[in-house]
Amino acid sequence: MKNGLNEVKTTQDNRPKVGLILIGDELLNASREDQHMQAVIDMLQKRGMKLSWMHLIGDDEDELVSLFSKTMASNDVVFSCGGIGATPDDLTRECAAAASRQALVRHPEAQALIEGVYGEKAYPDRILMGDFPEKASIIPNPVNKIPGFSVADHHFVPGFPSMAKPMIQWVLDTKYQHLFSDNPDIEIRWDLHEVGESDLMSTMTTLLKSFPDVGLSSLPSVANKNWLIDFGLKGQRKKVEEAAKWFEAQLQSLKVNYDYRGESGRQGS
Repeated sequence: MKNGLNEVKTTQDNRPKVGLILIGDELLNASREDQHMQAVIDMLQKRGMKLSWMHLIGDDEDELVSLFSKTMASNDVVFSCGGIGATPDDLTRECAAAASRQALVRHPEAQALIEGVYGEKAYPDRILMGDFPEKASIIPNPVNKIPGFSVADHHFVPGFPSMAKPMIQWVLDTKYQHLFSDNPDIEIRWDLHEVGESDLMSTMTTLLKSFPDVGLSSLPSVANKNWLIDFGLKGQRKKVEEAAKWFEAQLQSLKVNYDYRGESGRQGS
């Protein structure tokens, strides 16, 4: 079976990782379903980028400070959704200040925006949404004008998906065009029929050793009482295509019945 893959030149990807933090007890107790992760994945893929990690965390001050301290010590680009409102359970602004070792101060531009929206009703509570770490810059909010904020490469936006998506898009297009790629990672997938993962362990181990820059995923299931594995290889095109050709040759030698499902790469948002 031939896969008809074309090779293109690639370079080693040394770009920073991109992470996503989703904040809120309502996500942990299933009062609300997450609508951020897939949207962020799609936005990144459109720009030739990828999401490397995600944390889901509740409204807990100690845990938030600990997580922000850890991620701020990296060079990752991080988007944080939720917890920047004015109610007592909104802890993100204070925790970001603590983790970055900055004072929490009222940002003059944020103050003006909030006052412009609410007037006298901005006080005494809504105005708190303009209190940011002292070195923060604002992220414009095209929906209701109440801004988010950035601390270095950490970007904090509301938990409302309708606001978060355009704000994250603005950050990407304003601050990170240098990370966009015309050669994004791809993923190639197969359906492997009537074979168990245990039958392929040696093959998978050899594949990862032979192609260390390629990742794999193996998702077994049972369809009509027969084993089915949704198998994928991901990474830069040239390396994935080399690994794919090797992998298909192994499947043929093992007489494994398989269907080539094709590749995925950059998607629209």
